[in-house]
Amino acid sequence: MDKKGLHIIIVGCGKVGRSLTAQLRKEGHDITLIDRDESKLSEMENTYDIMSVNGNGASYSVQQDAGVNNADLLIAVTGSDELNLLCCTVAKRAANCAAIARVRDPDYSVDAEYLREKLGLALIVNPELETAREISYTLTLPIALDVNPFAGGLAELVRVKIEEGNPLIGKKLLDFGKRIAGAVLICAVEREGAVYIPSGSFELKKGDIVSFVTERKIAQRVFQAVGIKTGQVKSAMIIGGGMGGYYLARRLIARGVEVKIIEKKRSRCEELAEVLHDAIIINGDALSTDLLREEGIEYVESVISLTGIDEQNIFLSLYARMQNPTAKTLTRISRMQFREVLPSLELGSVIDPKTVTTEEIVAYVRAKNNSRGENIVTLYHLYDERVEAVEFRVGAGSPVAGIPLMNLQMKDNLLIACINRNGHVIIPTGMDQILAGDTVMVVTTHLGMKELSEISA
Repeated sequence: MDKKGLHIIIVGCGKVGRSLTAQLRKEGHDITLIDRDESKLSEMENTYDIMSVNGNGASYSVQQDAGVNNADLLIAVTGSDELNLLCCTVAKRAANCAAIARVRDPDYSVDAEYLREKLGLALIVNPELETAREISYTLTLPIALDVNPFAGGLAELVRVKIEEGNPLIGKKLLDFGKRIAGAVLICAVEREGAVYIPSGSFELKKGDIVSFVTERKIAQRVFQAVGIKTGQVKSAMIIGGGMGGYYLARRLIARGVEVKIIEKKRSRCEELAEVLHDAIIINGDALSTDLLREEGIEYVESVISLTGIDEQNIFLSLYARMQNPTAKTLTRISRMQFREVLPSLELGSVIDPKTVTTEEIVAYVRAKNNSRGENIVTLYHLYDERVEAVEFRVGAGSPVAGIPLMNLQMKDNLLIACINRNGHVIIPTGMDQILAGDTVMVVTTHLGMKELSEISA
């Protein structure tokens, strides 16, 4: 397949649909958007120079009007799981078009692989489940702003802020690497709004936001080696008992974390109590400071604000940090239009479910659009989408395979950060080589990479 853009139909003009349209249009794909709301479609047409069709995305005739017979992919991200699955089924049966469905209900999530296989879907994505996984990873290293898994969970990309008194202040990366050689690689740094892919001579300063990659099993030891104490949280207060809160509670309970959920709707509390026997479910309004203090916000080790209202989540996290400065706070924010003000609020970690969904789908689209059949296994955007971390599966005959990294003419502002070879994680040196069958993690400011050969200058 050539590198021309794909023809992609997106059904649903909500937050995820808008995010996907913006990202995929930026990467050169032709987008047709289907939605029942004509005003939303008109706005998106004017903003992104796309085509649109007003109507029911599960209708065969509507899909025909959108060009499904010539489409490369249909992505259904409406607010209804059932409608999304029906849209994809129609596209597959009517035009044999590759299809992706967003499915969030826990009852369906259990059967996701079965549904994907039987319906012939390319992907089933669950934003709340994936968000819960990311939060769960971060709570294993609460000093981190976020923790993103690579290499099937064997490696982690960890982002931390260098605070006052941090022993890394004034250290050059070369010296840092000598202390824990082969265990960690610092691959990106944000300083005063600028982002760097640093060399060994780069010196860390207070306020830097640093991303490094290491093996998951030694991540705690890496922090200890540089004099930073950290450990998994043992208790969590989840504010908001929606699907995201449920998925997160289930994962944390499985790890032995004490979980307390505060939820305003009594009927939802009763539902949660039936399925989360080891969690404490509190029916109440979390905007009541008396309730929060009564339930121990001053003593809990982590506070995760997952209500459906961004402003509430922000205020709840700010209050938690005021009452309990040592607690790990995570804040769900779905509208990122004012993202530049977030660092000044010091909310702790910020999580955006639509970004999680968008990254998973964009990774699939890029792999579908590359010419060598090299799958993109994982994709994360970092530092307000100015840096990408992309994990490729190396295909047979890759032009960069079998050559020592020191002999590859690679682009500036690009690092090979990690190689996974048959379950063995390699933090590479110049002597290491990429081999067919490996997965390789690339961190770069060159956005939109579709295949590994693009690392070459």
